Amino acid sequence: MTQADVAPRVLRVALPVPLRRLFDYTLAESFPAPIAGVRVRVPFGRSTRIGVVVECVAGSAVPAAQLKPVTAILDDTPLLDAELLASVLWAAEYWLGSPGEALLNALPVALRDGRALPALRAQAWAMSEAGRAALQASRTRGASLALLQRLAAAALPAECVRALPAAERVALARLRRGGLIIAAEDAPTTPIAAPALNAAQSDALARLRAQPPGFSVTLLDGVTGSGKTEVYLARIAEVLAQGRQALVLVPEIGLIAQTAQRLHARLGVSIDLLHSGLSDGLRAEAWLRARSGAARVLLGTRSAVFAPLPHAGLLVIDEEHDASYKQQDGLRYHARDLALKRAQALGIPVLLGSATPALETLSNAARGRYAHLRLPTRANARPAPRVELIDLRRQRSEHGLSAPLLDALGATFARGEQAMVFRNRRGYAPVLSCAQCGWHAGCPHCARPLTWHRAAQRLECHLCGRLQPVPPRCPACACSTLQALGHGTERLETALAERFPDIPLLRVDRETTRTRAAQAALDTRLPEHGPALLVGTQMLAKGHDLPRLTLVAVTSVDEGLYSIDFRAPERLAQLIVQVAGRAGRGTQPGRVLLQTRHPDHPLLLQLLSGGYHALAASLLDERRAARLPPFAYHALLRAEAAHEAALFAFLDAARTALPSEAAIEIIGPCRRRCRAAARAGAASCCWPARSATRCIARSNPGRWCWKPCRKRAPCAGRWTSIRWRWAEPRGAVQSATRTDPRRSRRAAIQAPSSKARPTTSLLQVPTAAASNSFRWASRTPCIHACTGGSEMIKAMFIAPIKAEQQKYRPSRPTSNACQRRRSATAGGTLAASESSAAALRKAPPPSRQSSANKPSVSTTTAAGGPIITSHAAP
Repeated sequence: MTQADVAPRVLRVALPVPLRRLFDYTLAESFPAPIAGVRVRVPFGRSTRIGVVVECVAGSAVPAAQLKPVTAILDDTPLLDAELLASVLWAAEYWLGSPGEALLNALPVALRDGRALPALRAQAWAMSEAGRAALQASRTRGASLALLQRLAAAALPAECVRALPAAERVALARLRRGGLIIAAEDAPTTPIAAPALNAAQSDALARLRAQPPGFSVTLLDGVTGSGKTEVYLARIAEVLAQGRQALVLVPEIGLIAQTAQRLHARLGVSIDLLHSGLSDGLRAEAWLRARSGAARVLLGTRSAVFAPLPHAGLLVIDEEHDASYKQQDGLRYHARDLALKRAQALGIPVLLGSATPALETLSNAARGRYAHLRLPTRANARPAPRVELIDLRRQRSEHGLSAPLLDALGATFARGEQAMVFRNRRGYAPVLSCAQCGWHAGCPHCARPLTWHRAAQRLECHLCGRLQPVPPRCPACACSTLQALGHGTERLETALAERFPDIPLLRVDRETTRTRAAQAALDTRLPEHGPALLVGTQMLAKGHDLPRLTLVAVTSVDEGLYSIDFRAPERLAQLIVQVAGRAGRGTQPGRVLLQTRHPDHPLLLQLLSGGYHALAASLLDERRAARLPPFAYHALLRAEAAHEAALFAFLDAARTALPSEAAIEIIGPCRRRCRAAARAGAASCCWPARSATRCIARSNPGRWCWKPCRKRAPCAGRWTSIRWRWAEPRGAVQSATRTDPRRSRRAAIQAPSSKARPTTSLLQVPTAAASNSFRWASRTPCIHACTGGSEMIKAMFIAPIKAEQQKYRPSRPTSNACQRRRSATAGGTLAASESSAAALRKAPPPSRQSSANKPSVSTTTAAGGPIITSHAAP
């Protein structure tokens, strides 16, 4: 027997540890060589871990004597097929994650601990049309014939299936594989008739049908209420008729129930759900049904993008612009981008739908990378709602409610219509402050105010999740007068219930929709007739069809105008348009009221006069001039540690290790470069010069807070790649990097017909944290890089290697045992973060920062590092 005939006995295994590598294990002769994608149990240090086999190889670079054996092979067949395995590994590389953590996160929780695959629940079975034909043609015999004859009369109930003898269960499985029987819940019901499509919908559907088979990306750009869902349904029905599967993604769990009902009613098949609100068992069952091909239509939130699709036919991503598709902890993938990558590998079309497409999506559509279909009017030919501004400079407001707004609510209720009051901030008040000394309750980890939840009598950090009781007195001066500043949905609910006691009121936010029952009852709790009032957050801003709702009031848009995230204008415009789109969807005209102290702000004026697409075109022009995504690339490295000196030594070493290329500008460590950037003035600074100020501020005991420089030079030069060698997160300093995904993802994932030159993939981490870094003094961005052009950046960590990190480890104090323990365990947290560059205008509200930004200890020093800017010619 030659060496080539010997099966490889070394397995490369991905383990759920925060290391970007695979681990080699030997396979005993008693085990058959497993296939990539199966789970294995292996020793790891002093523990035992569950991993996923990535490949079998003939040898290892590690000496054979040092390799440990595989303890057990847990699956007979791969849980992850070749396409899903490759896509998840691509995601781990693209978003700078651990391959093991990515692969285990792709599995349902119930399958991550090595337990045997749960058996699917016994189902009722019914005869398919193919089974009826086989029975009439007498093509079956024995137990199979007896079962078909039994099923010809009626479906076989689940309890009868469990009672079948072994031989008949085998025959049942054989009939199922042959397609002669189907699960009764999969048996088609009589779908309701589809409404007649208008001209725009019919044209869009015809153009979708005319597309060649294979991978393609189509943007369905329709105003709110234009009937995009009807186009989705028509395409899904065509895919089901071909015997293939469809995956539908929605941004919020709150949209699942009504979407599932609509899909089931129109398609006549069962809808399998995948989202975090389900129990582990139900999620595992839906995932396994998708793997077996039994699930024909899968509906879920971002985590459903990991569902196996052996018979994939179509991916639909509704509200493709929504930030909820971005995972904010663990592997910080973007479900939309991963769906595009999977569709490319599967060779199937993707349908992106939105009334307010992301600027990157519009840019790719303008470049011909995506097909662009427009639905410019509402499906029922109703006019768009009338939008009015309420100038709070001339109106006195109480609890965030002005007199004109309250009068409009009263008039709406008097007509028997329904209204919505929108406030994108949950809780009673965002700040609890002392009226005597000015103290305010703040999070010791995040250095941001704690939100007061009055009903629960607790203070909560909406960034890291920290909870603490409400103090009876001011901790600083012992004054008993604590006052609530600002307003959230809970405060609005209280104030409006007092003002309109006879009007049914429903608050919709994360606090009131934690359970599946509460989510499903959202639409049913509103009266079908008569007045009603909704108070809620962005959960109400998308997807809900409330035909009796005629008035939408936004209590304040000003926080959005003051955000320093360069994407804030886009997000604010999207939010306003989406919220406004809830009004006037029935027979009565809609009206939208926006409260603001800046009614003459250019963003608001352009949005109201020209609409979202006019504003989007203007914002794209500004980003092009400033070389911001999607016309540039950014990378940000930031670190956090318990000692300031060690932190900046680490960052200095990182700067030294970075490549010195002419096309790359390195800015930082920010402690030294921040003031210089402020002195540079507006000529080279896209941010307002006043905001490029101090970079280090002591805000909490034991914690250093960084306020970043918003300096950014104009882009010019050539393509380049930034390669950083990864140092394991040990010692006194830890670090992480993030590259800007908004530019790269579209260039990397193109339809085959694109004329753009081939691109490589971008290793990157998530989106929201970097902009958060520029939002609060406690955020800690450290290294920033960007490059322009259509080629990807490949980013790898190059921070100091393990020996260098040991060199910067501070000595432990010896005077206090508790302090010694803290010093020994205080590591930095590496928060990967998307770089944020200059905003050309004031912009919208902060999104929730990734949980990876939570400090591991309360006494930490945070500071900014070098900012790298790489440029390319247009």
